[in-house]
Amino acid sequence: MGAKAPAEYTMLRGRIVSEYSDLSDRLQRVARFVLDYPDDVALGTTAAISARADVQPSTLIRFAKAFGYDGFSEMQRLFRSNLTAGRKSYRDRIAALKQELGNGADNSALVLLDTFVRANTAGLEHLRDNVPGEDLARAVDLLSRAAAIHVVAQRRAYPLAAYMFYALRRLGVLAHLLDDTGGMLPEQASQIEPDDVLVAISYMPYTPRVVEASETAQEIGAPVIVLTDQPLSPLARHSDVCFLVEDAAVHDFRSLNASMCLVQTIIVSLGLSVGALRGDSNWGDT
Repeated sequence: MGAKAPAEYTMLRGRIVSEYSDLSDRLQRVARFVLDYPDDVALGTTAAISARADVQPSTLIRFAKAFGYDGFSEMQRLFRSNLTAGRKSYRDRIAALKQELGNGADNSALVLLDTFVRANTAGLEHLRDNVPGEDLARAVDLLSRAAAIHVVAQRRAYPLAAYMFYALRRLGVLAHLLDDTGGMLPEQASQIEPDDVLVAISYMPYTPRVVEASETAQEIGAPVIVLTDQPLSPLARHSDVCFLVEDAAVHDFRSLNASMCLVQTIIVSLGLSVGALRGDSNWGDT
């Protein structure tokens, strides 16, 4: 800390994530809040933001100064610029859908279907607007150079890992699904080599064994590609490429559509790369 104050929101977010472990407990609380609720930071008063973050207003000022700003208002301008530069926020769109469903007298299956479809459409639009092209290119490059690809996910995220493993094998790529059969995930992860790549997927609440597998790959020296939901996710700390995905959620029922779309994009991009390198086109039926 002590460096020049970031001039753009994305630069500030990167600084907060990279310096998070050096912050005091109270400043870490502010960091989590501003990363999780950037639109609230952009629109709220200092008093309202400090109340929601459960800190004193003076803590917000100390937080801003820790990143080189003269005061909290100066830092807040970056959040406002980020908000006005983009579309209506993803959270706002989902909240509006929830409210519409809650106010309607008709809670039939067809109404629920329409709500989920529109929520997932908003999630896919958010994915399109927020996935950096350079991260996609970096991930595909790492995967195309890997001697073997290992994929790990559990619980709700497991279908993504299962599909990715299936698709990779259909491409003729050497892949391993770390499925923790018999509680053997540590042993499975120990087979990762430095010239392999691990793809790790986990969303809040994060699965400890998936985090441990990422730590193992990092210790071995293998690149780690992560799909997760928050910049401060424990998986993000162990990644070479980190994709932050906000899947749609209606009444606490969370979708995997945006995540699956990203996985398919990576797989097909890799297939194009592998197909071009090998001079074949048989991967297209995946």
